[in-house]
Amino acid sequence: MTAPVFVVEHFDAGSGGRYVLDGPEGRHAVSVKRLHSGEDVVLTDGAGRWADCVVLDTEGKDRLIVRLDSVHEEPVATPRITVVQALPKGDRGEVAVETMTETGVDAVVPWTASRCITQWKGDRGAKSLAKWRATAREAGKQSRRVRFPEIAGPMTTKQVVQLLAAADFAAVLHEEGAEPLATAELPASGEIVLVVGPEGGVSPEELAVFAEAGAGPYRLGPSVLRTSTAGTAATALLLGRTGRWS
Repeated sequence: MTAPVFVVEHFDAGSGGRYVLDGPEGRHAVSVKRLHSGEDVVLTDGAGRWADCVVLDTEGKDRLIVRLDSVHEEPVATPRITVVQALPKGDRGEVAVETMTETGVDAVVPWTASRCITQWKGDRGAKSLAKWRATAREAGKQSRRVRFPEIAGPMTTKQVVQLLAAADFAAVLHEEGAEPLATAELPASGEIVLVVGPEGGVSPEELAVFAEAGAGPYRLGPSVLRTSTAGTAATALLLGRTGRWS
């Protein structure tokens, strides 16, 4: 089994140095994971820098003493995959972020589509965005990632159009798409952007402006997926087709 991952802002010690993991992460390591001397752990900043470590000792209930055996930098993966996720109802947004993070998405953009029932406004919007980011962090740790996905601030349709126009490949997942995503011609590098609509679907007006930006409709398969699972399925498909899972 791979070593558990803990998030730190930075490493104070170089390779071979001693590091103290404290605070909430240290408490989780000592009191929940109950790690002991000699066990392996990984420390990461969540932005690609990580260290193989060995537990030396514990202090109290919230301090783990480790030795940094080696420090590494994970390169940015290419092509980069971004999913524009329309705001779902209830907690399905966190479900989508969690499973896409575990699968390997690089960025998630919350989108306020015209048919979204959920609206992020004021304090509610700030809290919802914080939940998505916290979910990505925890899912990144659980799935042993060292580069967590970026969770952008919510975008309007106009902003999404600009994002799609700048992509090397862009697509809208749509049940009536004439071409399957499984056979689309994909770039070997650069940026891939997928749009996932809300429960009520992407409106004809949105489909039209997205098409003008270069993002046509593509279908995943014969079944219709929920908005909270479509992005995960599409990400897995693209990771396999682009060689990132090979």
